[in-house]
Parts: sequence; structure tokens; C-alpha cells
Amino acid sequence: MKKKKSGGGGANWMDTYGDMVTLLLCFFVLLYSMSTISEDKWKAIVQSFNPMATQIETDPAGQGGPYADPEVGDMNPGMNEIETAQEQIDEMMEDLYEAIQNLVASEGMGENIQVSSTGGKVYVSFNNSVFFRGDSSVLEKSGQEILAKICVLLTEAEDAIDEIRVEGHTALYTPNKPNEPRNDYRLAANRAIEVVLFIEENSSIHPARMIPEGFGQWRPIGNNQNEEGRAPNRRVEMIISGVDLESELSEELKKYITMSDGALQTSGTTP
Repeated sequence: MKKKKSGGGGANWMDTYGDMVTLLLCFFVLLYSMSTISEDKWKAIVQSFNPMATQIETDPAGQGGPYADPEVGDMNPGMNEIETAQEQIDEMMEDLYEAIQNLVASEGMGENIQVSSTGGKVYVSFNNSVFFRGDSSVLEKSGQEILAKICVLLTEAEDAIDEIRVEGHTALYTPNKPNEPRNDYRLAANRAIEVVLFIEENSSIHPARMIPEGFGQWRPIGNNQNEEGRAPNRRVEMIISGVDLESELSEELKKYITMSDGALQTSGTTP
């Protein structure tokens, strides 16, 4: 007895194949339609998928968009603004250096005050005779007069100044014999503090930007063997740093300035 043959009909894989071909056809039709789609239609399609989508105008070719500046090209335009601002800061620091130099020369104090500039910083070194007498930390009247004029220049350059360090230095009282450390450090630190206090009272530089330091006898520039060798070691040095917009220091100082100003406004000046 012969077996009956199974019923007719195509293979099941044909259904899957047909579905795939149909989907591919739809995909290519969509691609073709997008190649000639209008701007309005494209916006409608995007918003149909994301109703919260917003339009941002860009122009990578530099024909009027946010990157149109030929000096910037495809770079972030903010970098150009930072570079321009840094150049202005550097110019202000150079002007400050020249102004202090001219002031020292006009006052005839070139032998007692040395001024230099390097790396965005202005260095001013005052011989001890300019500010103080002997073992005293009381700021002399002659020192106050020249420092008051420097304060005017610091105020004019305030926006370019990041930090002012004032360093106090002493000399060995007896050659080859260290000074008594406690008194030595205290004298050097007190001298630096007196200069900082005077600047704070006579300029608009924020106190958070000023640092008094006492190094005492340990950073000599003379040999300490006689009075001539000890004289240059008795000095006060001022290091004025310009703002570096790429440094984190400026942002940290801004934070402290904001916090301290807020505290003063809230509680007054009572410690």
C-alpha cells in the first residue's frame, strides 16, 4: 500500500525571506526620501521622535555661525577669549613692573629698592633700611611714604594681580653663629605682617590675595661675615603674581574671597 504525499505549499523560510526583502525595500526608500527631504520635513521627523528636541545653529564652514571667526576655525571660540584676556593681564603686569621701576627711579631709591620681572611675576626687594630700624618691626615713616605710592600702583593693577607674597628676612647677628630661632622668625614674620597690613589699609587688594611670610636668617644673599655682607640679608621682598587664567589658584582665591566677603556682610567685622 502506497503512502499519501504531503499537502502542497511553499517552504516556511520563504515567509521570512519575503519579510526581510520588504523591510530592506522600505529602508532604502526611506534613505532615498531623506536625501531630498526639506529642512521643515526633517525637523518634523526629528520632533516626532523627540518632542523636546531644540534647534542649535552651527556653521562648521565658518560662514556666519558660532565658529565663523577665521582665527578660531573649528576650535572652541571660548579659548580665543581666554587667550585675549590673558594677554591683557600680561600687559597690565608689565605696565605695573615699569611703573614701579619709574617710581623707584624718580624717588632716587635705586640703591635700596631692586625691581625685576620674570614669568608673569614682579619682584620688589627693599633693603631693611627702607622700612625698619635695627631689631624693630615698626614701619618707618620713609617706608610708609614709598609704600603708599606703590599701593596706588597695585590698586590700578588690581584686576591683573592674583597674589602678593611679602617675605621678611634677617641677617646673622654674630658671624657663623645662628640667631635665636624664636626671636629671629618672629622678627622676620612681624616685618612681613606690617607691610601686608599697610597694603591692606592703603590699597584695594583683597586680604585673601596677600600672604606674609617670615624666613628669618635662612635665605641669605650676602655672606654674613661683616656688616657689608649682612646688609643685603636684612630685607623685605614682595612677589606680585599675575593672574593665570589656566591655573586653579585663581579659582581657589575667588572662592575664599567670596566666602570671606559673605561672612563680613552677614556678621560684620567682629571676629
